[in-house]
Amino acid sequence: MLFWCLKIKVAIVASKEDPASMNIKNCLLENSEWEISSLFQGNETYVNSKNKEIAIITINDRKIFHEDLDEEIKKEFGTVPELALFVSRHTSKSGKPSLTTHPVGNYGKAEFGGKSRTLVKSSPKVMTQLLRNLNRHASNEKLEHQICFEVTHHGPYLEIPTVFIEIGSNDQEWVKKQPGNVIASSILDLFNSYSSEVDMPKDIPVIIGIGGGHYAPRFTDIILEKKVAFGHMIPSYHVDAGNIDGEMLEKALESTPNVEGVYIHRKGLKKPQVREYANWFEERGITSISSKELEDL
Repeated sequence: MLFWCLKIKVAIVASKEDPASMNIKNCLLENSEWEISSLFQGNETYVNSKNKEIAIITINDRKIFHEDLDEEIKKEFGTVPELALFVSRHTSKSGKPSLTTHPVGNYGKAEFGGKSRTLVKSSPKVMTQLLRNLNRHASNEKLEHQICFEVTHHGPYLEIPTVFIEIGSNDQEWVKKQPGNVIASSILDLFNSYSSEVDMPKDIPVIIGIGGGHYAPRFTDIILEKKVAFGHMIPSYHVDAGNIDGEMLEKALESTPNVEGVYIHRKGLKKPQVREYANWFEERGITSISSKELEDL
């Protein structure tokens, strides 16, 4: 099989530098049928036998600093994917077991890859459905992991929609087979039905979120109960740091495909901040949405 003659919509990206990434990659290979294709950076590329628009690509270095991977894929194989899905580790000081997914970009200085004050295109419906799948599979497996969004953060920079999906939060968790299988099953379930964002149902409202902490508990709760999808999410700590001005709000909207509104987490922000953002969006005809307005799942 020649990889370059295929239309690849989704590049699942693993890194040999990351034990969680390789764990998830191995679980993907074990839980579905794949065909070996061309090499990429000296590593075998796998194309899914059932859905030949899905491929696993392996890189050798740290994912968050591997800029412009979409351009490398185009140069190597003559195709630009519609989505890059990075399978990854997650690290936290608490070491609490977790399964997370999040968009990519930097509201402030680019300290961990990407570009300063630059957001990568999100894939809201894909990311949201992945989180619902994680929640379902983790419950079935009786995993006690925290299942949640993370807000937008870190690199790399790409020109195509990009999502991270991660095992947290320490070196012992990264290599466990059970969470690796849960992530692999969540990915395969999604792409057994859809090939990319544009293939997903049109009647799911897409919104951005502002306010709250890094692990976005309010936004997570909403998507597990309501028919909605989140794109870029802005935490209170970036608001308080002065990083979120009109330019960044515009970038959050521009980098969230088919965005229809904004959810302002009022309890996660100071009252003047809530008023400022509500007025900013209202002036631009962007609806501020409450959870009560959203359809139940």
